Formats: sequence, structure tokens, C-alpha cells
Amino acid sequence: MQTRRRYHHGDLRASLLARAEETLREKGPAALSLRELARDLGVSHAAPSRHFKDKQALLDALALTGFDRLAETIAASQEGAGETFAERLAAVARAYVGFATANPELLDLMYAIKHNPEASEDLVAASQRWTNQTVGLISEGQRRGEVREGPVERVGVPAFATLHGYADLMASGSLPPEVTDQGLDELVAYILRGCAPEKSD
Repeated sequence: MQTRRRYHHGDLRASLLARAEETLREKGPAALSLRELARDLGVSHAAPSRHFKDKQALLDALALTGFDRLAETIAASQEGAGETFAERLAAVARAYVGFATANPELLDLMYAIKHNPEASEDLVAASQRWTNQTVGLISEGQRRGEVREGPVERVGVPAFATLHGYADLMASGSLPPEVTDQGLDELVAYILRGCAPEKSD
């Protein structure tokens, strides 16, 4: 007689998310299946539906937890980073690139779902926490006279686009080893030049 799968699994939601992230990393989002996750965790195929109504809900939750972790990573990078804009920017850059290279598939999913018009309010709020951290960094730099004046977005968007592009190249292994050794320091120096106050005549 076949033994029925257990329905309860302690914190099933957390277990589903952890296993889903492993599958995402190993096989990509197309391989994710609530039924397969249930099988992997030894619970009934109906058990995951108590936490995620469908695969999209699971992907949304993965993206949300990713943004939460990114915000925590960036916040932690600022502890003991120094007071200057240059020091804080360098810490953010290292933290962001570190997160991107450790979680490339998750980061791709996060940004893909963030721009979905049906993204949940919780997901949008989670993605904005990271944005707000960047805005706060630039605003403080402007108050200290270390960043050029003007709307924060006009300063921040080029800086973030440069950082994200570099992180994406790093995560995909597209940069040669001789570039990656000193590349991050050069990237930070490049962003700092773009953010520097304009010299008066």
C-alpha cells in the first residue's frame, strides 16, 4: 500500500521558497513547478496551494524576498563604511555586485517581475526600498557638497545604470579576469566623476 505524502511540513512556505530558489538557480524559472516542489519536499501536491495559488504567485514571492535581501545587504554595507559619499558609494557598489554575482537568476527574476504591470503592492514597495537607499545616499552626498546639484533622479539613474550594467556583466561571466581584478574600483571612480560637483569658473 502506498504511503500518502505528508501534508504538513513545518514552515512549508519558507521551505517552498528555499527549494524554488535552488531550482531557479540550477534550471531557471521555466523549470519551476508547484507540483515538483511538493514532490521534492515530500508533501501532497495540493499542499503548496495553501501558500501560493499558482506559479506566478510563487515567482512574485521569490522576487519580493530577493528585494528584501538586497535592501538588507545594502543597509549592512553602510555599517562602518565611513562618512564620505565616495566611501559609502564604494560599499554599496561592492554589496550590489556581490549580490548580483551570487544570485544572478534571482536578480533577473526580480527586475522582470518588478516591471510587470500586475506586480503586487508589496513587491513594488520592496523594490522601492533599494531605490530609496540609493536616493538617500545621493541626497546626503548633495548636502555634503560631494555630489553635483540637481534632481536626485538625474544623478542617480546614470549611476545606477552603470553599476547594474557592470554587475550584470560580472554575473554572466562576460568580463575577462584581468578586468574583474580592478574593475570595481575603476567603476566606482567612474561613477564618482559623473556625480562630482561642477567646477566653478
